[in-house]
Amino acid sequence: MPKGKITRLTDKEHKAALEKLPDWTLDPKRDAIQKTFRFNNFNEAFGFMARVALEAEKADHHPEWFNVYNKVEVTLTTHDVDGLSKRDVKLARIMDQIAG
Repeated sequence: MPKGKITRLTDKEHKAALEKLPDWTLDPKRDAIQKTFRFNNFNEAFGFMARVALEAEKADHHPEWFNVYNKVEVTLTTHDVDGLSKRDVKLARIMDQIAG
């Protein structure tokens, strides 16, 4: 993701982003999006996390996540703007593509 000024999404951008990310939900406690990915086993879940980690590192934007066996719970928010940014939307799309 390009370097530069990061801004928090407007209400209109929020709505548009969630329409394009139908399996993601808003965190009821803060300006963030969440999704739970489920895989056939731990190996697939960990492989997903490894592939996402490479992309996240390139983008210098890292997810909050929690893994137990075949489940990966993800929360995306941009701490620099205390809420959702285009970086979160882009990483969510990448995660959806990697998960297939």
